Amino acid sequence: MPRNKFPEETIKKILDVSQKLFLEKGYEKTTILDIVNDLGGMTRGAFYHHFKSKEDVLGALMEKMFQVANPFEKVKQETGLNGLEKIKMVMRYSVVEGFVDEEKAAMDTIAVPLLSNPRFLAEQVKNTQEVAYRFLQPLIEEGMADDSIQAGNAKAMAEVVMLFFNIWMIPTIFPCDREEAGSKIMMVKQMLDALGLPMIDEALLGEFDRALTLEYAPVQGE
Repeated sequence: MPRNKFPEETIKKILDVSQKLFLEKGYEKTTILDIVNDLGGMTRGAFYHHFKSKEDVLGALMEKMFQVANPFEKVKQETGLNGLEKIKMVMRYSVVEGFVDEEKAAMDTIAVPLLSNPRFLAEQVKNTQEVAYRFLQPLIEEGMADDSIQAGNAKAMAEVVMLFFNIWMIPTIFPCDREEAGSKIMMVKQMLDALGLPMIDEALLGEFDRALTLEYAPVQGE
């Protein structure tokens, strides 16, 4: 078999087809054979050369979507903001785009139940650590340097923030209803305020409330 000279194009095609099928059929109802059959002549062996499973495909899709809409990269374009203001802007981008971007919201919905899968969860924790160290920690350090943040340990604070929002606030891992989710957000705000990182202000609380209202909206017909 000739060696694939353009693996990036192959990976992109697999991800594009998989995302289309996940959104149309649903993640659970989409099989690897479905994906292969829509790849225009690509073999199952070629698929497995790049991905071990559907979970790997979904993980790669989530990473791709994060990189495309990376809120940390967006704040780099902003001038005249201190470290704390940049972190607040990152949070607004993250929360608002979570329900404004319908495609991203749909993919997030697909991914949430899979967090009960230990292997998938472990990969998400690893990704959470990477985001904490690569993106959030430098902003916290910037805020400490300009005195907008009084946190004593930027690395530990970055870890805490990411674990709060990417693990503890996920209802599949820690089940909660609408009221409990709101209480959790207030608790996180109080803890971060006390730790010297007051990143959740009234405007952001309003965005969280809007997001939770949509997330916990009753399904039509119930």
